[in-house]
Amino acid sequence: MSCGEKFKSGNCVSDILREIEDAQNNLDDCDCDTSCERSIRDLLGKTSPATDLDTVPIILYCKDCKPFKAFGARTNRIGDVFGSFFFRVKCIDKDNCAILELLRDPSDQKDDPKSPVDQDTKRLRGTGVCVTVSVDCFCHITCLPAINALS
Repeated sequence: MSCGEKFKSGNCVSDILREIEDAQNNLDDCDCDTSCERSIRDLLGKTSPATDLDTVPIILYCKDCKPFKAFGARTNRIGDVFGSFFFRVKCIDKDNCAILELLRDPSDQKDDPKSPVDQDTKRLRGTGVCVTVSVDCFCHITCLPAINALS
């Protein structure tokens, strides 16, 4: 098993994020039921018939091994800041600077979940709220099964 099949930057998290971005923008072998490679294959329709999947939800872990949580607010709603542990890769540049969109379940009432298991994930959807991160700050990535988060 590798840290990405297409990209070999030397940074495993960066390589996976690049592979996810590439797969999501273009709407390969792991024995796990759930893994980054499996989610990417599912997104591309390589493991099942054509789907409407458009997102590989991810959780990133900082170098202290704690899950990364970002905060943001929607346009014209600055007083309604919310946090999320779940993200969609929007883009990543050659310098390992990534733009991630916060994913949330619209029915989740917890604006500040304490851990990924505290956050509702039944219907993760894109929020339109993005953060910019240095991928070099992360040492671990968890990919959830591919979903449709943009409809």
